Amino acid sequence: MEKGHIFVSEKHYQRWKIIELVELGKLTLVEAATKMGVSYRQAKRIRRAAGSEGVSAIAHGNRGRTPHNKTPKEKADRILALSKDPYNLFNDTHFTQKLAQSEKIKVSRETVRRLRRAAGITAKRKRRPPRHHKRRERKAQEGMMMLWDGSPHSWFGADQPKASLMASIDDATGKVLAARFFQFECSVGYLWLLDKVINTYGVPLSIYHDRHGSLHRNDKHWSIEEQLAGSREPTQVGQALKALEIQPIAALSPQAKGRVERLFHTLQDRLIAELDLAKIRTIDDANHFLDTYYIDQHNSDFAVAARESEKAWRRLIPRTDLKRVISFHYQATVGNDNAVRLGGIIIDIPPGPKRRSYAKARVEVRQLLDGSWRIYYGDSIIAEHPSTSLTEPIRALRRRRTRGADSCGWMYIGQDDKLADYALI
Repeated sequence: MEKGHIFVSEKHYQRWKIIELVELGKLTLVEAATKMGVSYRQAKRIRRAAGSEGVSAIAHGNRGRTPHNKTPKEKADRILALSKDPYNLFNDTHFTQKLAQSEKIKVSRETVRRLRRAAGITAKRKRRPPRHHKRRERKAQEGMMMLWDGSPHSWFGADQPKASLMASIDDATGKVLAARFFQFECSVGYLWLLDKVINTYGVPLSIYHDRHGSLHRNDKHWSIEEQLAGSREPTQVGQALKALEIQPIAALSPQAKGRVERLFHTLQDRLIAELDLAKIRTIDDANHFLDTYYIDQHNSDFAVAARESEKAWRRLIPRTDLKRVISFHYQATVGNDNAVRLGGIIIDIPPGPKRRSYAKARVEVRQLLDGSWRIYYGDSIIAEHPSTSLTEPIRALRRRRTRGADSCGWMYIGQDDKLADYALI
């Protein structure tokens, strides 16, 4: 500060000018108090101090002093060093939480932001102006609606293969109900999520989802049976939802399922940073990390209480064979040799107590989530087969000698318009 000069803010300079007007008789002290935004008694104090001390009385008394709550230089240097390594992928809020949890350094998020920006560390994501979307009110009870989706991304670093994180959340609370990494968004993943949620919480009343081919029939083909029935067979996941009487709701836009979309924005920010910090580079290690640490931590930070405390999860109907319901379902005809052939797999059916031969019988073939196979005749298991790898179901359709795949992954193998048995490729 230059000798003989007093630097004041615009606010305090205006106060000085108002006091001058009072001294010149152009304003009353009551009017001056209103203009300065202070009480009449405070205005009297300011006028008295200005008369004895001059303009220095108007200036703030703390000018030139070091703030008592200023972050010490050693502490600030430590924060900046940690910000560059190992927390270089963490945003300001996430980094502030990590400082408190792991480094025992308690500072405000604004302090972290100010230190980082002053050091030239830019914000992790640019803030875009918000678009106008009508907000959908949360459901009142936990379990009334579940949302699920998949997010293909470079979760383990740009130099690692992409994977798809599939997750489900509760609409009322925003709580992550289940999450798991797969190589790609698939029917296996959705059935796994459904099984996990039902075994942990119960049956949700409805599920909100997009029009991914695992969830919604996007092909235009109608079989003769579907035409006669006037409705189309659902996907493998859709069949499980139908059997469990869960209402599927297909969204028409990403904004319609905004809560699960925002979840993945948060996970692509925070979870990637956590995986990098833990040096996790494989799907198996990442799934273990989700189960043992991250999901609980995320729900602790972001889940909210539902408007109503009573939960809406339904219990399974007694004697429901959940493994049968949540599995891949195929119809097949038993051959004359009492064997079923599906996708290169041959399952022999032994003679049963009620029927010695099942030749020409229509049976239900199920591949469970553990990869094992069962053949049902009615409600009876008549044959089993050891586990094979789980692959996406591909439905074979004979259609005019054409071959190709539609957007949801169904494979068409053409000759005529008759719907063939389900097959795995």
